[in-house]
Amino acid sequence: MRPDKTFPKIHRVRILIVDDNDGICKVLTALCVSAGHEVVAALADGDGLEEAVRRLHPDIVCLDYHLPGRDGLELLAAVHALSPAIDVVFMTGSEEADIEQRAADAGASGFVRKPFSQAQILDELHAVVEARTAAARADEEEAPAADEAAPPVAGAVVDGRRTVVVADDSASVRLVLRGLLDDCGLRVVKAVGNGAEAVQAVRALRPAILCLDVNMPVLGGLEALPLIREISPETAVVMVTGCADRDFVARAARLGARGYILKPLRPAYIEGVMRRLA
Repeated sequence: MRPDKTFPKIHRVRILIVDDNDGICKVLTALCVSAGHEVVAALADGDGLEEAVRRLHPDIVCLDYHLPGRDGLELLAAVHALSPAIDVVFMTGSEEADIEQRAADAGASGFVRKPFSQAQILDELHAVVEARTAAARADEEEAPAADEAAPPVAGAVVDGRRTVVVADDSASVRLVLRGLLDDCGLRVVKAVGNGAEAVQAVRALRPAILCLDVNMPVLGGLEALPLIREISPETAVVMVTGCADRDFVARAARLGARGYILKPLRPAYIEGVMRRLA
């Protein structure tokens, strides 16, 4: 099995709602049930969230940002510490300019701004379930560990598939991205959690593609990118980011990036990026 817990192969999902507005909880419950899903509980704050996750085993958590006690970003990290396979749909009425990017970088699978329409929440849930289903189609067996003592091979191919290294500090993002890339016919040979580990993995494995998160501890993606390009210029580096503004795209391109993947992750978008690389 893979080191990160794999997704169950499901279409009908179990949903846990966390919002301090009782009216929103009732509306969300009705919408989720009408879409054929099961709402396992609705919480008014995050105090009992971990216990509810352990007891109820939800597939998706609809999580408000502004809550009594711990806020949504802290609770998002707590959920993924328990199980990176749980998708979190982040909900907020906050006007903070970077909140969507912060939620995406923290591993949120979806994002909805309040007030939301019925169509918006149902579309977001559909997109999250679609990504979950596509990730579940991938081969569930762990890729063989690469022998880092062996001479690295540029543009390595394993079992007839181009190799990929994934670097992201969110275990949830690594899990979903690994599944979606496998579903695109690629072979993820290693997944790491920071830029320094990405540099080491590229030096050892010389993958055809590196999916490189921008915001990571130890060494960020843009800081690691020049080192990686020097080590393995044949490796196509694709940045993974929650915000691809014009300045970022231009800077990444100047440093040698071949493209970018936007968070939250969506199957069709990733497939398009990989097709263009091919």
